[in-house]
Amino acid sequence: MALEVGQIVEGKVTGITNFGAFIELPDGQTGLVHISEVAAEYVKDINQFLKQNDLVKVKVLNMDKGKIGLSIRQAQPRIERAPKQNNQNFEDKLAKFLRDSEERQSMLRRNADSKRGGRGGGRMPSM
Repeated sequence: MALEVGQIVEGKVTGITNFGAFIELPDGQTGLVHISEVAAEYVKDINQFLKQNDLVKVKVLNMDKGKIGLSIRQAQPRIERAPKQNNQNFEDKLAKFLRDSEERQSMLRRNADSKRGGRGGGRMPSM
């Protein structure tokens, strides 16, 4: 069976390194799954996701000069998440923004006034 880019096949983990995992493919060739292609989430330690001799589905990303780039992440079906429903209308959002903005402005004014020594309390002229 000849491998093609984009094809999804099952392989066996034959080696794990700090930068990825080597996968033996059905035709006897070996490819590399880079650590960034192991899971959809951030992978700090690949050993938390893969073990030696695990069977995994991989997608062939590229084939270049005998090197085969693979992805476990892209071989998994995507889960589409529905956008979060926000029941506020524009006027409610605008009112909340203005309220928050006024609070921030008053806090900034109070902070600036305290650094100046209070409201209207300039320096006393020296006599």
